[in-house]
Amino acid sequence: MQSDIASHRMQVTDNLDKLLTIFPESIRSKLVEQLQEDSDNLIEVVLDLGRLPEARFSDRVTYIREETVTKEEIQHCIERVGMFSSDNRAGIERTLHRISAIRNRTGDIIGLTCRIGRAIYGTIVMIRDLVETGQSILLLGRPGVGKTTALREIARVLADDLEKRVVIIDTSNEIAGDGDVPHPAIGRARRMQVARPELQHQVMIEAVENHMPEVIVIDEIGTELEALAARTIAERGVQLVGTAHGNTVENLIKNPTLSDLVGGIQSVTLGDDEARRRRTQKTVLERKAPPTFAIAVEMLERQRWVVHDDVSATIDSLLRGIEPPAQVRTVDDSGEVSIIHEESKSPFKALPSRNTNGVTPLHPQGLRASGKMTPVSLSGGKSKPSNSDFDTMLERSWQTREPNSQKLRTPGPNGEDLPVYIYGYGIGRAQIDQVVEILNLPVMLTKDLDEADAVVALRSQIKHHSKLRSVAKDRHIPIYTVKSNTIPQITRAFRQILNLDDPNIPEATDLRLFSKAGSDDEIEALEEARLAVEQIVIPQGQPVELLPRSAKVRKMQHELIEHYRLQSDSFGDEPNRRLRIYPA
Repeated sequence: MQSDIASHRMQVTDNLDKLLTIFPESIRSKLVEQLQEDSDNLIEVVLDLGRLPEARFSDRVTYIREETVTKEEIQHCIERVGMFSSDNRAGIERTLHRISAIRNRTGDIIGLTCRIGRAIYGTIVMIRDLVETGQSILLLGRPGVGKTTALREIARVLADDLEKRVVIIDTSNEIAGDGDVPHPAIGRARRMQVARPELQHQVMIEAVENHMPEVIVIDEIGTELEALAARTIAERGVQLVGTAHGNTVENLIKNPTLSDLVGGIQSVTLGDDEARRRRTQKTVLERKAPPTFAIAVEMLERQRWVVHDDVSATIDSLLRGIEPPAQVRTVDDSGEVSIIHEESKSPFKALPSRNTNGVTPLHPQGLRASGKMTPVSLSGGKSKPSNSDFDTMLERSWQTREPNSQKLRTPGPNGEDLPVYIYGYGIGRAQIDQVVEILNLPVMLTKDLDEADAVVALRSQIKHHSKLRSVAKDRHIPIYTVKSNTIPQITRAFRQILNLDDPNIPEATDLRLFSKAGSDDEIEALEEARLAVEQIVIPQGQPVELLPRSAKVRKMQHELIEHYRLQSDSFGDEPNRRLRIYPA
């Protein structure tokens, strides 16, 4: 299936004349002659002591002149660029060019790589629809494919077109250029510079705590601390847009440093019965947690990207030995963008300890033994269908018949029919079961849309699927949406369906709702938050700081605070990171 989503010509600003001014006349004049024929495809200029200077284009490499580079010529260039930082990178003020140094053993610079920085307006037309969803996006690809260029354009679109508060963490001044005044290519987005690369994770957290961004833009997430900082930011509901080295999502799974970006991988030992049910070995690999980034984009070429619009489903498929479907987006020279959904025909080599789970390709089913939140439909445990499989999945899943099923109704206290049959889409079943069981709600789940009294769906997923909305409308089935897979959101939706969402009727505050394991430590932390809200924040209108807790427990506390319709923030450094609760 192929569909056109946009038509847009790209505009390029490269400030190439400012880069040429740093070179000695003997090199500059020769280089200008070569650029008269083809300047758009120049990638970098390489100067190495005692070797011929090179101009590297996207399709070829040429020598600039026949004489080798001297030490004086390298020094000439060094004096005309900014200061080299600890990562041996410098720039030219108010441009996007990057000058990288090669040093000898005594610290002297003996080589320069002068990378051309271009602001390309319109480069993200292929994924603009994804950017506008507000979900976190991770860009993957080899060096030089255009990740930073796309990141720069995404920041401008979010800040200018969508009017969001955007903060760029600019570690090497690659995104917004050298100097204190950022390049106009980032629009209204703000830029925070980083003194040393190893401090990037600290500046990421500082940006969230001090500047109230709606979007954080990060280039080159490469360490475990940066991956942890990214998860902490996502935990607070801030949209993340970042890049990481690696050609595909599968590369991240095998990278222990960065695997947390896609949820992390853990080894799980199954019981004998469960292993037989799944038809697999007893030790399997499974996703440990929800991924930090909801969407991943593999930038294979400058004009050909592969999109995974549900990273959770992609990772689960890969761990089960199933190759996920590919959504290939391309743009031609005229700016016409196309989306092609295709299945890979090459044999797929499964990861070790895979979990086949007895499913058919492209449609993995079942809950993971870890008990973590799963990106599945409540109705049948099926992962969210990609656009290419939409019509097929509608027939197989949405309209599934239960021939032996029959509604059992009993009159409620006000004469209503109970229980209420709910069809869920895109919401974690573990959270639903927890709400229904603990609050003892008269709710039953069904995978037959005809039997449903209401549909409860994740807003970000259902708004793109007009067919499900159309089917529900034709059958007069109301749709209730939740913004996120959290206990308070799901509880409010069910209370609304059951006509319990009355401000005069207090919501239940059973702490077991918000505790995943129900351990004493979790209940104690939740009780601390409850007492703070009910005894200080609400009656006295005063903010309260809680005791330091782990990231897992802080997330439970955040959900409890949301239950009271209050705001909370995490602040401080680990292991003393804690919550601050604000009055309404």
